[in-house]
Amino acid sequence: MDAAALPGAVAVIRPRVIDFVSYPYEWSFSQLKEAALLTLELQSRALDAGMRLKDASAYNIQLDAGRPILIDSLSFEVAAATEPWPAYRQFCEMFLAPLALIAARDARCGLLLREFIDGIPLELAAHLLPGRTRLNLGLLSHVHVHAGAQRRAARAGPPAGGPPPARRISETGQRALLDSLRRTVEGLRWKPSGHWADYATTTSYSEAATASKGEIVRSMLAEVGGSVAWDLGANTGVYSAMAADAGYGVIAWDQDHGSVEAHWRRVRGDAQPRILPLILDLANPSPAIGWALEERASFVERGQPDVILALALVHHLAIGNNVPLPAVARLFARMAPHAIVEFVPKEDPMTRRLLAARRDIFENYTLDGFRDAFSSEFEVAREVGITDSPRTLFLFRRRS
Repeated sequence: MDAAALPGAVAVIRPRVIDFVSYPYEWSFSQLKEAALLTLELQSRALDAGMRLKDASAYNIQLDAGRPILIDSLSFEVAAATEPWPAYRQFCEMFLAPLALIAARDARCGLLLREFIDGIPLELAAHLLPGRTRLNLGLLSHVHVHAGAQRRAARAGPPAGGPPPARRISETGQRALLDSLRRTVEGLRWKPSGHWADYATTTSYSEAATASKGEIVRSMLAEVGGSVAWDLGANTGVYSAMAADAGYGVIAWDQDHGSVEAHWRRVRGDAQPRILPLILDLANPSPAIGWALEERASFVERGQPDVILALALVHHLAIGNNVPLPAVARLFARMAPHAIVEFVPKEDPMTRRLLAARRDIFENYTLDGFRDAFSSEFEVAREVGITDSPRTLFLFRRRS
């Protein structure tokens, strides 16, 4: 107990540093849902011990080794069983509101948590949710009626004659509230969908090309020999799994919510703790936000992997998003000392699809132009053509 700050301490907690910090606006529906259910379970256990969670911020939860964990042990405080849960509104705004909006409206509603760092205001959530959600007793009570009560309290202003007497709620009432929240969260469903969810089965690869690409990627991963990989545009994680099998801890990024959801469900089902799927649009990545832009770090500030995988990605950035190839190279070099990058030429069906609805202004988008663009930031460690495909894989090493 020599490490205790004060005498009389009963225990000293030594936190463990987690591998990577992610944020709620980068989580898929099931990831946010699991974090919500964990928060409710912890509040229920706290009641058993004569305590409570004094806050219910989604930022108190992290995804680590394939599961949600609480990282803020200071959220617990001693409290009487009859004191109302002070974090009830915060739970509804940080968990229930975004989950309901994703389930009833659109998966992209989860990105509102990036704008509303303390949770989606219930009045806004109630306005955005379709009218049919009022038929759900849990959403009616915890979102719609709750939002109405907030509006009335704001209009009424502070009470005259001093603060009102402290409210009380029985322990039975506390547990009924938690049970209602739990049933409401568990009852929310979202089916993964999206343009990219089936991409792995709709590419232009033949069986020979698929096998060739996998063999080349595995050999390049082995050549790097690192411990952390970021898979950019991971889709449902075919190559993330290869990196994990090679001994890497993998952050698997993709902009498609359906793909990340499907990938997380697979990771959970396969008990693959070395992979963390997350939502990210590389053309508009998570910025630094919060007070003085220091509360939440940007995407590129949260670690440097040993290698990034950018497979079937560069043509989407260069042609789909008009990002110049040298700018792509600079970003990749900023992120990692090694990069495994796939070049998909214009004659490939997937690139032709991108060019079908627009004028081809990309005269430098050639294999030679690609090499030249990356040469200022990287040396080519290996360059290998994929069998039965016009595509080429590069292993780049950042220039010192």
